[in-house]
Order: sequence, then structure tokens, then C-alpha cells
Amino acid sequence: MGYKIYLVEDDKNLNLILSTYLKKEGWIVTSFFTGEEALNSINNPPDIWILDIMLPDIDGYQIIKEIKSATPHIPVIFISARDADIDRILGLELGSDDYLSKPFLPRELVIRTKKLLERVYKMPLEIVNFPPYSIDERSRRVRKGEKVINLTSKEFDLLEYLIKNRNQALSREQILKALWGEDYFGTDRVVDDLVRRLRKKMPDLNIETIYGHGYRMIVI
Repeated sequence: MGYKIYLVEDDKNLNLILSTYLKKEGWIVTSFFTGEEALNSINNPPDIWILDIMLPDIDGYQIIKEIKSATPHIPVIFISARDADIDRILGLELGSDDYLSKPFLPRELVIRTKKLLERVYKMPLEIVNFPPYSIDERSRRVRKGEKVINLTSKEFDLLEYLIKNRNQALSREQILKALWGEDYFGTDRVVDDLVRRLRKKMPDLNIETIYGHGYRMIVI
């Protein structure tokens, strides 16, 4: 499928290399070299953003805030020359779905992009009525009555995973592998942060903390 990808990377050589690899997958790639260019296209969203944090004009963190404000369900992959845990955590707090530290092989970006696209845009199963919430897997939207609850793609992934494994004790490692994949290298603190955000947006969910282990969503 010809997914639409926005690539925001100010290094022209790297931008060209990455876009070439992404286009080989049959994807439609639009390249941006500044944050301002990217911001001007937020209202014409892609299927996925690949966003460098370190840009010459606008911080990538500010851009993702604007992206998630306008289109919270569109996934974002952060790329950065920095590899600090704080950058990963901050990116995830702002709604990023994956994080790649430079230098990386272009093929790794392709693989991560493909996995994320498959996960986010996979064929839906059904509309799940989960009182007081209604969960539409096709549009990846959640409603409480007439109110739409805007979840990021990763928050929705967590919700879906908890529902499908309801009443089961899930370790942080299980959740980490299910949502970020086997090849994710980072702290399991991202799981705690994601659960915290989901609880805040959907307080009627009964997500139990299992101290020293993980979480369980209780459904009677």
C-alpha cells in the first residue's frame, strides 16, 4: 500500500538517503528540511511522521505538540543524535510511537516504519462496547457517550492490548514487547508513563497496578 510519509530531517544528504529507502517500499515520501515547512503541512496529514528532534529553526518537541494537537491518532517516529533516556521519555509523553538514535542503518528505519504502519493500520476486528466506552478499531477512536476521547496511537495500542488480555496479570516486559517490539532498547519506565496517560484520559477503566510486576485490567 502506498502509505503517505512525511520525513522531517534538516541534513540534506541523510534526508535523501532515508527517503530513497522509504520510497523503495512503495511509500509516498514528502521531505521537509525545516520545522516551519513541516508545520505548514500539519493540516494535510500523512499516514506517519518521521521527525528529527534537532532542527535548525523549531524544536522537534514543539512540532510534535502541534501534530498531536491537530491529529492525535497519526503515529510519529522520533529520530535524534541524542540517546538520553530523558529524550525517549519526553518524546513518548508528547505522543511519539518510536525513537531511533543516530547513527542508525536506513534499513532499520524502514523496518520500524513498516511495523508501526502495520500495527496502526491493520484490519479492524470490530466495534467494542466497553461501558462506558465505545471503541472503534477501524478509526481507532474512543467515545464516552457523545464525547470523543482523543488517544495517541500508542495509547490506543495499550488500550487494545489490555482489553484483549483483560483480567490477566501483564508484566511490564510483556507490555513493552507487545507495543514496542522485541528490538526496543530502552527502560520499561515508558510503560508506566503510558499507563498513567491512559488512566488520565479514561478514568473509568479499572487498571490495577501489580507492584513489582506490571498491570492488570479488571473486568467483572
